[in-house]
Amino acid sequence: MTNWKVILNIAKTHLLTKIKQTSTAALGVTFGIGSYITLVCFMTGLNAMLDDLILNQTPHIHVYNEIEPSKQQPVSLFDDVNSSFNVVHSIKPKLSQKKIHNAVPIIDFLEGNKNVRGALPQVKTQIFYVAGSIEIGGNLTGINSVEETKLFNMSDYIVEGSAEALEQTDNGILLGIGIAKKMSLKVGDRVQVSPINGGIFPLKIVGFYQSGIADLDAIQSFTSIKTIQRILGKANNYITDINIKLFDIEQAPSLAKMIEQQFKLKAIDIKTANAQFETGTSIRNLITYAVSITLLIVAGFGIYNILNMLIYEKMNDIAILKATGFSGKDVQLIFMSQAMIIGFVGGILGLLIGFGLASLIDTIPFQTEALPTVETYPINMNPLFFIIGFSFAMLSTFLAGYLPSKKARKIDPVKIIRGQ
Repeated sequence: MTNWKVILNIAKTHLLTKIKQTSTAALGVTFGIGSYITLVCFMTGLNAMLDDLILNQTPHIHVYNEIEPSKQQPVSLFDDVNSSFNVVHSIKPKLSQKKIHNAVPIIDFLEGNKNVRGALPQVKTQIFYVAGSIEIGGNLTGINSVEETKLFNMSDYIVEGSAEALEQTDNGILLGIGIAKKMSLKVGDRVQVSPINGGIFPLKIVGFYQSGIADLDAIQSFTSIKTIQRILGKANNYITDINIKLFDIEQAPSLAKMIEQQFKLKAIDIKTANAQFETGTSIRNLITYAVSITLLIVAGFGIYNILNMLIYEKMNDIAILKATGFSGKDVQLIFMSQAMIIGFVGGILGLLIGFGLASLIDTIPFQTEALPTVETYPINMNPLFFIIGFSFAMLSTFLAGYLPSKKARKIDPVKIIRGQ
């Protein structure tokens, strides 16, 4: 029966008598795990921020009426020319309304789908921002600002004012920061807008919107759906777009196809709209995890080399232990225990150092117009990273200690003693 108390005492004595080598081995684990935790927390946090630039502002599925030419031209309706080859030049797009017919029932139907987290109506139109004799072209979008904040994190892009203020203010407008700078406007001022069909409408500025895309911020503003319907002189069921957020983004392509077939509308899923972005995200994540795993493997080889040298230096001790009645298994357990103790201590210290460095990075100021509400470098403190780091520390020290300890188990004490 294995006497663990004796084995652990001997292992502790070996570690303490060679404290320099023990410390070196433990620090190899510590810095390997610490570097892994710091790198993976920072890189995944940065990747998440870059993903949010697209995902926060882009619906998983965008539904609207597409302006496009008729697929079937009048000449094809005549049976007499079916057998002929017809060429039609300068095909013009057919006259179609921007309004989505029966938008409210469609939204109710979509929200009943178990994969849909929310379906929000929008009204989009082109306008002019009027300042005296100056007219600046732009876009005005009618939204449900409270729901937009819940589903698309709109509040992250409001640099002054709030989404609630837009909902509560009659004839309010959330003005693009670029327009506000051009026209020297501030919150509380009134800006006049004119739709393309004529008329002037004064709107009260309740906040500024900054997407981080300068060209967009120079033209884009938001108001409530009721306000834009009033500006356009449309009924309260006038909806031009539906933005859908799903629980699982992977369901977007299939649901978009179903919407197109069932409702005869154009439905663009986020994967189709942002195919290049998806590729970039995959490559960044691949690089992050490849570098992280490399750090862990290098730390593991360092531990193996140190333990291997430790066994060569302890040949006399191994011979004495075997001569006094310790079995090969006991000797192997002694060196395995040393390896696991080094892994445990080094792993804990590595987690603490990684957490400390990641927390420090999280306090470093980081200013970007792309995400105006982000003030420090992004860090992703996912507990899974710490579990993986500690598990790898224990696994790598186990493997690094197993091979040298197996060698120690087979040492013949008679040959060692004779050699002395």
